[in-house]
Amino acid sequence: MGFRNSMARRFGDSLGSASTQYLSYYDICLTTEDVRSLRSDWLTDNNIAFWEEWLEREVLIKYPEAKIVLLRPSMTFLMMQSSDVRSIASALPNFEKITHIFLPVNDARDSTRSDLGSHWSLLLVSKIDGVAFHYDSLGGANYYEAQKCTDRLSKVLGQPLRFYQMNDCPQQENSSDCGVYVCILMRHLLIKKLLNADATEKVSMSMANKMVDSRSGRKEMIYIIESLRKEGERRRSASPFPSSSTPPRID
Repeated sequence: MGFRNSMARRFGDSLGSASTQYLSYYDICLTTEDVRSLRSDWLTDNNIAFWEEWLEREVLIKYPEAKIVLLRPSMTFLMMQSSDVRSIASALPNFEKITHIFLPVNDARDSTRSDLGSHWSLLLVSKIDGVAFHYDSLGGANYYEAQKCTDRLSKVLGQPLRFYQMNDCPQQENSSDCGVYVCILMRHLLIKKLLNADATEKVSMSMANKMVDSRSGRKEMIYIIESLRKEGERRRSASPFPSSSTPPRID
C-alpha cells in the first residue's frame, strides 16, 4: 500500500465510504477499517475516540465526583490548528471545574488534513497544578506538537501551564504501536494515578518501570469491541423492528 493511503488509514479516513460500519457505540461509529487497523496496524483517530468513550462509560461513570475530561483526537487537532482559540471555544468542553485533561496528540501539521499525521503521543494536563505531562513512546518525536498543544490549551484555560517531557515513558518496539501505547497509558494514568490515588500522599506521574504489552492491549480492545457488537446484535434482534441496514448499536 502506498504511503498516502497508509497515512490516511492512520488518521482521519476511518469513516470513508469504502469502509462498512461495524459498531455504533454511543457517539462513536467504528468501521471495519478501524477494526482491521486495530488488529495489526496504526490506530485511527476513531479507535482512540472509541477507547475514550469506553473509559468514560465503563470507568469514569463509577467516579461521579471526578472532574476529568478525555478530549477526543478531533478536538485536540482543532485546537492545535486554530490560531484564534476564542473562535473554537464553543466546540470545546467547559473546563471551568475540570481538574485534569487527557489529550491524544498527533503530528499532523496541515491545518486542513488531520490524516497526514504519522505518530500519536499523550498529553495529560493537571489544571489544578498548572502542569502538562507529555508521554511519548517514540522518544521526543512529538515534542514540538505537545508543546504547541500545551500552549494552545493554556490560552483556552486562561492560565499558564508548565510543560514536562516524561523521559521515562515506556518505548514502543516497532513503528505502529504508538496509538496502542496512548490507550494503555491513558487508562493506567486515569485509574492508578488519578481515580484510585491516595489523596493524602503526593502522586508521582512517572511511568518508570511500567511495562506495556501492546499485543495484549490490541487483543483486549478487540475483545471489548466484539463483545459490544454481540450485545448490539442481540438488542437489534430483540427489537420489534430489527434492521440489518444499520450497525449493531449500544447506547
